[in-house]
Amino acid sequence: MSNPVHLEQTIDAPIEFTGVGLHSGAPVTMRLLPAPGGSGIVFRRTDLDNFEIPANGRNVAKVSYATSLMRQGVLISTTEHLLSALVGMGVDNVIAELDNLELPILDGSALPYVEAFLRVGIRTQRRRRETIRVLQPVEVRDGEKFIGVYPGSGYSIRYAIDFPAPIGYQCACIDLAAETYGSSIAGARTFGYEADEKRLRDMGLIRGASPESAIILNSKGPINGPLRFPDEYVRHKVLDLIGDLALAGRRIEGHVVAERAGHAMHTALVSRLLKDRSAWEFAHVPVAEAPAKQPALAAFSGNALSSAALMGA
Repeated sequence: MSNPVHLEQTIDAPIEFTGVGLHSGAPVTMRLLPAPGGSGIVFRRTDLDNFEIPANGRNVAKVSYATSLMRQGVLISTTEHLLSALVGMGVDNVIAELDNLELPILDGSALPYVEAFLRVGIRTQRRRRETIRVLQPVEVRDGEKFIGVYPGSGYSIRYAIDFPAPIGYQCACIDLAAETYGSSIAGARTFGYEADEKRLRDMGLIRGASPESAIILNSKGPINGPLRFPDEYVRHKVLDLIGDLALAGRRIEGHVVAERAGHAMHTALVSRLLKDRSAWEFAHVPVAEAPAKQPALAAFSGNALSSAALMGA
């Protein structure tokens, strides 16, 4: 029997992850704990007297190569993959305890989180789930970069990217209400160009990156292939976007369109949306909208999204 989509959810038991931060390279242990209804996603620095930082737009900090949160000078870095997995799998309330400043990069995707949620179980809570229902278009532009959110039922995303070779142009469309996050988006990994490695490391970035935690590209393609999906790059951008928009504090009800955007524009959209109180309203998900249960994780065949949707048809 499926979990009612109109009720909030949390994980059924604590989960522990260990690894290194993508940019800091620092070792970190993170524990995810069940949380009461209405508490949302809260990060807790156990190395700093359990200082807490709620995952919301008021606490957004650095957003160039990763999305970070800061409150009273305390930082939590690279939050987007965990937040994406939580939204994608319908988990509303969790406490994330870390003993360092950056979340573990794991395999560079959200798949380890999804697998862990399914392993321990997702528990339905008594509190009704509240969404941010978009009433008017809200857009952010920066040259050729663009992102906007529009009224619409459910939560759908269309994302287009255009990177140097060998990636080029890719476009993906996903409807999160179709409950395909685990099979179509979660496994898509972060990526970068081998030629940029020295420059980024000199900037103090990607010190924890490795062939086990990211797709690394040269002019011919990934040097640590094969890809999990033919269009894994744009699927990862969708993954990031879902995580960044989680900082609105509630799941969005509307249609998102992004062209060549990134973390800074994702979070700029959150900020602009929250500031324009006429553009949205809080809404409860009707009981009748309960969807089918999340499907089991599929092999990375690239078939979870239609080829027409992936090419933006």
